[in-house]
Amino acid sequence: MNTSDDRHAPRATSDLGRRVAARRAQLGLSREDVAERAGSTPGYLAYVEEQMPTPGIEFLVRLANALDTTVQDLTGSTADLAPGGSRAGHRARMEEIDEAECWELLDGHGVGRVAVEGGDGLTVVPVNYQVVDREIVFMTAPDSSLARSAASGAEVAFEEDRLDEAFSQGWSVLLVGPARTVSDEASVRRIRDAVHSEPWAGDGRDTVVTLSPRRVTGRRIRVPGAPGTPPGTAGQGPSRR
Repeated sequence: MNTSDDRHAPRATSDLGRRVAARRAQLGLSREDVAERAGSTPGYLAYVEEQMPTPGIEFLVRLANALDTTVQDLTGSTADLAPGGSRAGHRARMEEIDEAECWELLDGHGVGRVAVEGGDGLTVVPVNYQVVDREIVFMTAPDSSLARSAASGAEVAFEEDRLDEAFSQGWSVLLVGPARTVSDEASVRRIRDAVHSEPWAGDGRDTVVTLSPRRVTGRRIRVPGAPGTPPGTAGQGPSRR
């Protein structure tokens, strides 16, 4: 899609603007695309992203629907809340996600959770990740539980999910496979060149670890009538991973 209108856009000046721009980029949509979906204009959308702190609630609802998200997520009102507190959606259905779509949902990079077996038992920690050549890449500290597991070639599990609290729907993707530490300079350089961002936790995390998944699975909960749910969607019963 055409994104030429965004190349020289000023940095968003509000939290809402940053969230709108980030969600639009995640979906691969131009301002023209989103404006058409929301019944607005590209110029007004640019104003929302770059200058306006809070548009009216009517436009916010249309904008959230256009971006397949919620007003709460766009405004950041759920940022500090533990997910999953809302009630189950009416006539909700669970369906499996095939492997190809699982990789699409991971979207190249982001933040997920990795589970490793350590000296004190199973540990689950949040991590920045990057997808490189169908492997999950982590930058971690050399003495972390993830680095220690990778040094021994142990199997780890990685999960990412997205939840829509307002409509009680969402998806999760799970990858399981051996982890390894990347040490040769050429491979480290290639991976670093592909990484979009540094770990949020700060400096000292320069050990490159990759997860080569032997199993990629996903599940989605759909609620009829919710944003992003195709009309007439028929879900499947609960499935096991």
